[in-house]
Amino acid sequence: MTGKPERAMHKPAVTRPGIMEPANPATPASIVPGLAWLLLCQSGGEALSRLTRVGLPGPVLGMLLLLVLLQWQLVRSHIGTVADGLLQHLSLLFVPVGVGVMTHTALLSAYGWQLLVALVLSTWIGLAVTAVVLRALLHRAEPTVANGDPS
Repeated sequence: MTGKPERAMHKPAVTRPGIMEPANPATPASIVPGLAWLLLCQSGGEALSRLTRVGLPGPVLGMLLLLVLLQWQLVRSHIGTVADGLLQHLSLLFVPVGVGVMTHTALLSAYGWQLLVALVLSTWIGLAVTAVVLRALLHRAEPTVANGDPS
């Protein structure tokens, strides 16, 4: 020690890849395959919905198709790159909603209370249904105890 107070060395914060900053910064060339997979799933879901008339929307079928395709590492790596980029700029996706709300202030002033009641009630109903389903599933998953033996 030289008599001078030593300065503490500040280390940069360690972040996990995909949480705060992507492991590999996305370049336009690395995003294109992932976007192609997403658009392929979207189009495939729309086509399945129209051809089979199954009663499910195309985006839902596309998400199910994506779920199946994510079993392969090649697809998962391409989708992961795009997902990281989209999550970093998620706030931009709310801009159209904000603009829509601002352009329809007359509707909000006329039907604001009804919309608020509908939103609150639908949220509470959704929470209640989720709680009931969870309770039923947990009850079903409990091991049965017969004569003190869990089996």
